[in-house]
Amino acid sequence: MVSPTTRRALVIDDEQALASLVGGYLEREGFEVHLAHDGPDGLEQARSVDPDLVVLDLGLPQLDGIEVCRQLRTFSDCYVVMLTARSEEIDTLIGLSVGADDYMTKPFSPRELVARIATLFRRPRRAESSSGSAEPLCVGPLTLDLESREVRIDEALVPLTRTEFDVLSTLARYPNRVFSRRALIEEVWGQNWVGDEHLVDVHVLHVRQKLGDSAAEQRFVRTVRGVGYRVGSGE
Repeated sequence: MVSPTTRRALVIDDEQALASLVGGYLEREGFEVHLAHDGPDGLEQARSVDPDLVVLDLGLPQLDGIEVCRQLRTFSDCYVVMLTARSEEIDTLIGLSVGADDYMTKPFSPRELVARIATLFRRPRRAESSSGSAEPLCVGPLTLDLESREVRIDEALVPLTRTEFDVLSTLARYPNRVFSRRALIEEVWGQNWVGDEHLVDVHVLHVRQKLGDSAAEQRFVRTVRGVGYRVGSGE
């Protein structure tokens, strides 16, 4: 019998052998695993299963991984790890631009994939344990509740993905401290993460868009040219 607290994973990959291999590794990590082999079936299962994690191939038949991720983000804030057989930076950035939390390029080590996923799932627990019953973080009209993982501007709720929340809350915990891309990666994705550090820029761009910030105004998340990002007022 599956425990009600068991995490659910959905692996969407048209390479059935690879999907089964990844699923087997995740089952050994305690996940309840579901498999899909095309985009429409993946979305249908995502709606019925309500997964905590989706491992999503970019090159799916019928609906590609980009479109699946875009639609998935309209009803789920699960973690999404995108798999791609193409190493070009544009494919990676497009995948991240529609809400993927991390990516891996094929061929990859299933053990490394599981390690990346374990890092993703440690993040909410770390945020909760560090916040305890602390007061919400406030930056002008922006409020971050670390316990409920909610962001509001004045009274309006801002829907962020889990990774977007983690990026913003990391910056907000240390107002006026400048974080380089690498420093943010180590805080949010973990010290052993390896990949294109520009994924930080993509997530910061999403955060700004959802907060209603323009590149010129930067009310909340500011760019320090040549160094990185910070939250705080003033120049």
